[in-house]
Amino acid sequence: MKDSSLKQAKAVYLTEKECIEKMAEFFDENAYSKAVELLKNAERIGATGCGHSGIICQHFAHLMCCIDQPAKFISPAEAVHGGTGFLQKGDVCVFASRGGKTKELLPILDICKAKGVKVIAVTENLESPLAKGADVVLKQYVNRETDKYNCQGTTSSTSLAVIFHVLQTALIEETDFKNEQFALVHPGGAVGERLNK
Repeated sequence: MKDSSLKQAKAVYLTEKECIEKMAEFFDENAYSKAVELLKNAERIGATGCGHSGIICQHFAHLMCCIDQPAKFISPAEAVHGGTGFLQKGDVCVFASRGGKTKELLPILDICKAKGVKVIAVTENLESPLAKGADVVLKQYVNRETDKYNCQGTTSSTSLAVIFHVLQTALIEETDFKNEQFALVHPGGAVGERLNK
């Protein structure tokens, strides 16, 4: 690799480390408590976002399923073509948008409000339409993306994933989720082998 490539590559660790450390300062105990309570009591959980945020929302839906909280990623493209039929009154939908103005998500927000679906928004922009329309807002923080143009969805993806990891970790405690339950739904792979010995 070129010297500049090595320099940029090594800087990734510091950039993302600084982001995660700073994120702790934005931890709102009241907001996270409300979010966890909504997720805990929801019969179904939806998660939606575009681009990298959407991909991390798929990760979130899987995290929820792993702890027996039924969840599904709702594609923004499919949501306005019947996909929001998955969600019913009293359910929860998690929206992820760093800017909080992603135009594909705003019609889904309107559908959720009309159906009585609770909304958790994860965004950096607390004054955005998504934040203002949500029942609970979790503040995202991103120092900068890792590429030299500060453009690719790298650090922002890590930041969003950490927020979702915080939610799952808290839900495991709140629901008194047991490893035996995880063993039942995760018999595959090395983890399943270890859990089911």
